[in-house]
Amino acid sequence: MCSCEYIHYRGIFLPPEAHSIESLEFAQNFSVKDSDVFAVTYPKSGTIWMQEILPLVLNGGDLTPLHTIPNWDRVPWLEEKRLALVVDQLPNPRAMVTHFPYQLMPPSFLASKAKVIYVMRNPKDVIVSSYYFHQMARFLDDPGTFDEFVDKFLEGKVLFGKWTDHVKSWKHSELGDRIMYITYEEMVQDLPATLRRMSDFLERDLSEDVIQKIAQHCSFKAMKDNQMSNFKLVPRELMDSEISPFLRKGVVGDWKNHFTPEQLQRFKSVLQKELQNESFTLPWSLE
Repeated sequence: MCSCEYIHYRGIFLPPEAHSIESLEFAQNFSVKDSDVFAVTYPKSGTIWMQEILPLVLNGGDLTPLHTIPNWDRVPWLEEKRLALVVDQLPNPRAMVTHFPYQLMPPSFLASKAKVIYVMRNPKDVIVSSYYFHQMARFLDDPGTFDEFVDKFLEGKVLFGKWTDHVKSWKHSELGDRIMYITYEEMVQDLPATLRRMSDFLERDLSEDVIQKIAQHCSFKAMKDNQMSNFKLVPRELMDSEISPFLRKGVVGDWKNHFTPEQLQRFKSVLQKELQNESFTLPWSLE
């Protein structure tokens, strides 16, 4: 796939800096509680945003965790090494994030009543965000030109495989009222409205004052200014924010500044083919 020594695990590629065979086995054997909440995303689809939001929704708006605990320990990844180190310190209900497709979730999750918030983002913006992330994250392979990276993405030769496979796996999860689907674009357009939906889904009954408080403290600017959330605590030899900041723009539609008509046609052709027999429709145009 690339010059990097990625871990190859059940059809997906993972960087060893954050993952190991042991961490992946820990995830598979993880004991999920009925009260657990997972934010599930394909990479670069709003994961860090959900790490900011979930604790506040679950704890009634208490800002303490945002300013005292790095986001990777505040809401850890199910599949990463850190989970084993911090899981015993997580308050109940526990909030976690994962990039796993549905079929890689642990058996205990399937047998539980744990809830999932699945966040989707326009895949064209995902490609752009991923491209810049590959440039600044020194533990990932060089993305090459943007044109080359578009092809890699469409072929699934990127972390966690094909975007379409990930979305399809969770759209067909049959979790019923245990799963809520939202989009990154909804969050950008009207975060308080999305927070109200989350509050109802997680049965938190948050007041309007708390909703507005969470929205204010989970704005892109607030996260970018928060040392516990902006990844500036990560050593430069792992993430070089001078090449590109980890929290880069947080906008919708930046793909329009990057895609050529020919690239858009390739993108549209591939996604139409891979989603042609699906019963669900995407909330964005493929044009």
